[in-house]
Amino acid sequence: MAPRFFRHGPSLLSRLVFFVMLSFVLMAVDSRFKYLIEIRQAFSAVVYPLQRLANVPMALYDGVSEFFDSRNLTDENTYLKQQHLLDQGLLQRLHALEAENAQLRTLLDAAQRAEGKAVMAEILHVPRDPFNRKVMLDKGSQSGIQAGQVVVDNAGVVGQITRNFPWASEVTLITDKDHSVPVQVVRNGLRSIVSGSGEDGTLELRYLAANTDIQEGDKLVTSGIDGIYPPGLPVAIVSKIERNSTYVFARVTCTPVAAVAHNRQLLILAPLPPAAEIPAEAFETPPENKKREKIGLR
Repeated sequence: MAPRFFRHGPSLLSRLVFFVMLSFVLMAVDSRFKYLIEIRQAFSAVVYPLQRLANVPMALYDGVSEFFDSRNLTDENTYLKQQHLLDQGLLQRLHALEAENAQLRTLLDAAQRAEGKAVMAEILHVPRDPFNRKVMLDKGSQSGIQAGQVVVDNAGVVGQITRNFPWASEVTLITDKDHSVPVQVVRNGLRSIVSGSGEDGTLELRYLAANTDIQEGDKLVTSGIDGIYPPGLPVAIVSKIERNSTYVFARVTCTPVAAVAHNRQLLILAPLPPAAEIPAEAFETPPENKKREKIGLR
């Protein structure tokens, strides 16, 4: 019968102490003489497939998670781009509404300052002809609009109603080459007529003598002598004067103060009351002059 020592082997404590001591010895030898590098590399090469196999479930899980995450991120990115475009459109509309609101406020202030009744109208469309300086408004005879009424914005004169329809009216802008407005220079009271040049942003003072007292920066307002335009409405500012001794007249270029080609809402001023008729007697020759004429004839 074999002894108990050989039948059961070393005790657990003995084996623990043995392997601990062996570990210390191997670490000391490896640290001192670098003998175990090749052995460690060989074990690493043998164990590497097992490590890869052990990592397969985690790699599959990470791949599936990344796929769904990327799909969600793609959908979210697409949604955010669409939302960004929508927000940009709404922001642009907001800016446009803010600008329109500001312009309406100034128009309301101008309507309160204007004498008599003023009707607010909106531009329906602009003719496609680039040489036609006219616009169509959404107010016509059904709203009490008549041909000849003056159209202004918050800054000054824009034009005049030239054709009237039941629900629309045509406005000839002051920049139209066939349109003229009687004006007066604020600085010295000089009266003249400003005419359109057929180009946006340009007016002309024609038939002014070269030595006329007019300067760049002079403000022009309606004189009111035609019975159509109320007096004192801002019209233009003198921007350029060309005087040449070889010509009798100076070439005076003006810039409208109103945003003739930019506004969407305009004001239609009420027509002026009819001027008092001049009695026929004012044109007749007084009796004293008639006697003198007869004596002179004899």
